[in-house]
Amino acid sequence: MPLLEISIIPVGTDSTSFSSEVINAVRKLKGKELHYDVTPTSTIIEGDLEQLWQVAKEIHQEAISSGPNRVITNIRIDHRKDKKTDMNHQINTVENALHHS
Repeated sequence: MPLLEISIIPVGTDSTSFSSEVINAVRKLKGKELHYDVTPTSTIIEGDLEQLWQVAKEIHQEAISSGPNRVITNIRIDHRKDKKTDMNHQINTVENALHHS
């Protein structure tokens, strides 16, 4: 299943904090049936490609409409077609390798 990593960077605000953008993004995700994980620097979302494009657009639009004059949105998509995988499988693969080395 495709994974989307997204991070929002507001530019030109009075604060160096961007937790409000992360909170707004997670609020967008809570109403959808998508698996996601928030990390210190980005949010990882799992879903079909159309869902991911739509939610990325919504998160970006929410960030730009919430006040800053400029927003930089970084998006990375991991879309594997040769076998089925998901976030848990990828994490478990790494953790199992670490425990067996």
